Amino acid sequence: MGLFPPGTDHLLRGVLGLMAALPVLGTAVLMLLARSPLGTAAFEPVQQPVQFDHRHHVGDEGIGCRYCHEGAWEGPYAGVPPTSRCMGCHGQIWNESPQLAPVRQSYFEDRPIPWNRVHRLPHFVFFNHAIHVHKGVGCVSCHGRVDQMPLMEQVAPLTMGWCLECHRDPVPHLRPIEHVADMTWSPPGDARETGRQVQAALHVSPRIECNTCHR
Repeated sequence: MGLFPPGTDHLLRGVLGLMAALPVLGTAVLMLLARSPLGTAAFEPVQQPVQFDHRHHVGDEGIGCRYCHEGAWEGPYAGVPPTSRCMGCHGQIWNESPQLAPVRQSYFEDRPIPWNRVHRLPHFVFFNHAIHVHKGVGCVSCHGRVDQMPLMEQVAPLTMGWCLECHRDPVPHLRPIEHVADMTWSPPGDARETGRQVQAALHVSPRIECNTCHR
């Protein structure tokens, strides 16, 4: 009878195989996790210092994206409006509401509200809102149905693969410029045909070279 019981060789081979596979499996799990909603922080409503309900402001009142986020049409950052813009309405509407006390305090102290960022890209990624909206990419394509969100949340993964997928085939995401901020717009007829027409009219030719986004 040997020193080790029968089957030890098979057990040893299995353990060695598992040890060899662990780095590969671990890397695969990490990559999948990074691309999942858990890793991208998608679909997690972000709490804010002031309860701002897009359903009411956009859906009920019909306030367009550009009224508060005109920076998206002018440069890299969409930005948030100054408190004075909020007070343009709320100096008369709900002007004594406890919920809006931080807004009034911000306005009278001339100090911006510390909003919490919802869409965050790594520091080494360059993104310009203006070029996208002026080429017919709708707000809803990246930000989802904001008009149905009680709290703003990220709905797109914002991964490099997700961006490249659109850059390689932008046609399904294109719409006429006048409908860029329209949450409910849908193409009349074939979506790809509409996209091709917009692509030709606006000379849409996205780059996929590394230095397009990594500068």
